[in-house]
Amino acid sequence: MSQPLPMPLDVRLMNFAGVLLLTALALGCVAAGLWWVMRNPVFTIRGITLQGDTAHSSADSLRASVGPRLSGNFFTMDMQAAQAAFQSAPWVRAAQVRRVFPDRLEVTLREHVPAAFWGEGGGQMVDEQGLVFDTGGLAGDTGDLPRLSGPRDQAALVLAAFRALSAALAPAGLNPRALELTPRGGWRAELGNGGVLELGRGAPDDLAARARSFAATALLVAARHQRGPRDIESADLRYQAGYALRLRGLTTVAGGQPPAASASAPARHDHE
Repeated sequence: MSQPLPMPLDVRLMNFAGVLLLTALALGCVAAGLWWVMRNPVFTIRGITLQGDTAHSSADSLRASVGPRLSGNFFTMDMQAAQAAFQSAPWVRAAQVRRVFPDRLEVTLREHVPAAFWGEGGGQMVDEQGLVFDTGGLAGDTGDLPRLSGPRDQAALVLAAFRALSAALAPAGLNPRALELTPRGGWRAELGNGGVLELGRGAPDDLAARARSFAATALLVAARHQRGPRDIESADLRYQAGYALRLRGLTTVAGGQPPAASASAPARHDHE
């Protein structure tokens, strides 16, 4: 049986060149199609659909704050960058972003749950996890929340200290409305009636222990002078075995000390 004759070299080269030409043509068509897709205005992102927590967010507000940071169309947009952009918006704790063909984004939001105002000015709050976030000037119906302040990276500690202090003072009917961690590491609280508590240094448990000792006797001391919780002007809890208490309108000083020249003077109470 005879063997088939080998294909001449020039024919093989022509076939190979033909295959290369067809391949190049196919790749060119694919590239042209991709270019058309990327440039076609049909796939430009034109709308945002919001889901999840939207009490402080709207499509219009997000379009204004996040829109300038979004680039690309339905096919070319960097979704991780888009997610980061939405999570940087006021009140947004987390965001999930997905494409909706042909020209929309669907964004599922999870907002911060506020626990207190943070710092001065009302532009920031701290959430239930101790994270500080921007409100964008939209505090809503949160005006009765307490105010905390201190180093931003210590917000979770300040929130924990406020909760411990509130629980310790509650049995005496004293409600703190503000707590500050000072630059020197000391704690200063403000009561609902405007009275100020100097709490000294320490962890939240230390503050709570001092506050419990104070709450156990402060009202009795005030009652001796015909005063109540609303008359507490200030108290210094930094003493090891007692505290100094100032009551509104009190002009005498407990413990045999001479009276102060002002309209109110501290009453020192020592306890075991």
